[in-house]
Amino acid sequence: MNALITELRQLLGERQVLVAADDLAPYCTDWRGRYAGSALCVALPGSTDEVAAVVRACVAAGVAIVPQGGNTGLCGGATPLGGEVVVSLRRMNRIRAIDADNNAMTVEAGCTLQAVQEAATEAGRLFPLSLAAEGSATLGGNLSTNAGGVQVLRYGNARELTLGLEVVLADGRIWNGLRALRKDNTGYDLKHLFIGAEGTLGLITAATLKLFPRPRTYATAWAAVPDPAAAVRLLGRLRDAAGDNVTAFEIVGRPALDLVLRHIPNARDPLAGKPAWQVLIELSGAHDDLVATLEQALQHAAADGLVDDAALANSQAQAAALWALRENVSEAQKIEGVSIKHDIAVPVSRIAGFIARADAALRAAFPEVRIVCFGHIGDGNLHYNQSRPDAQSNSEFIAQTAAVNRIVHDLVHELGGSISAEHGLGQLKREEVLRYKSTTEMDMMRAVKQALDPRDLMNPGKLL
Repeated sequence: MNALITELRQLLGERQVLVAADDLAPYCTDWRGRYAGSALCVALPGSTDEVAAVVRACVAAGVAIVPQGGNTGLCGGATPLGGEVVVSLRRMNRIRAIDADNNAMTVEAGCTLQAVQEAATEAGRLFPLSLAAEGSATLGGNLSTNAGGVQVLRYGNARELTLGLEVVLADGRIWNGLRALRKDNTGYDLKHLFIGAEGTLGLITAATLKLFPRPRTYATAWAAVPDPAAAVRLLGRLRDAAGDNVTAFEIVGRPALDLVLRHIPNARDPLAGKPAWQVLIELSGAHDDLVATLEQALQHAAADGLVDDAALANSQAQAAALWALRENVSEAQKIEGVSIKHDIAVPVSRIAGFIARADAALRAAFPEVRIVCFGHIGDGNLHYNQSRPDAQSNSEFIAQTAAVNRIVHDLVHELGGSISAEHGLGQLKREEVLRYKSTTEMDMMRAVKQALDPRDLMNPGKLL
């Protein structure tokens, strides 16, 4: 192992291979603090050729590799188990090219999502992938988990936003698939193997992404709804009224908002009366009448009993304050303490039924449970988390994770859903998924893994 470290330092330079315990620590624990491992070292390559050289050296030594970006994942997918080389792509953070006429840009995997968004803005374009951790999450990680975020409703998730990839394969070869084409029907679309694969098939080093025209107008509102069923009906009304201008539609249950108000400085409740359910709505587009469209739609919905109260943002600052309430739910939960987290998806038409049935079943089994429900109701993705208010009983409750998962995940499966909508499987759900995927489907996944990584050196112990 010392020989491998020496070789990596010769390839990258002394300062780009970390071995001291204090230097390794931030790379060996996940964002939630749930998973902690150890690494032989952390390699910090600065180019695709250096990534390939690192992979070849590790393969020759028989040492496994853990790709890592911003280390903001929620399922332990980027945390080493023990003894691997962590390959951090943070130094690979260049914007390689922007083609505004083709609405495409090519960027390296270590770019933060925020940096990608800002580069697109400077070119007069929009890169719409947006999520709470965008200031630290990197594009490579976003692609590896097929990230979704708040604008999937209009633009799709990371998979839909990707035109091409550059990947270092498990044997150290470089595949350059950075094609900026909307149409390319020349065989298997190989990029889709690596998007959502959580680094188990290869290391994504760069991507060519879709860009869009920048919206000229935004309309943002926070509205109280009687229940999730009313929220789903309101979504339908808004899409009838505004079409694809409905960019985001987020639901926030009262316990989720209360955590934000308790733990996040300067957070304020937008509405009086502490409504049990609220939605955050955003319209965006090229037309100047979106505010009037949203206001009129909410008035009609209120007349029909779908909206109890609403606050429309009158400035960019007010809109940002409303978005901060939604985006800080996960941070507030982290401050509050450990919870059992679920990142589930069901058809939008079954959202209300899922919440009602899951709430009832959990409260019957665990009468003191606190259910924190929020998320992307517009595309059927809920973050549906459970805990107990006080630390002592919560630790006992967390020990019942398997029983809680069985209630939630079995219902999700019954309703034709997924137990992981946008966070991936990582270590957290690699065993759980076996209950819901068929033997045939798992055999197909293992066959792909065997074909591309026969020695199981790429992020072992994750996803499969």
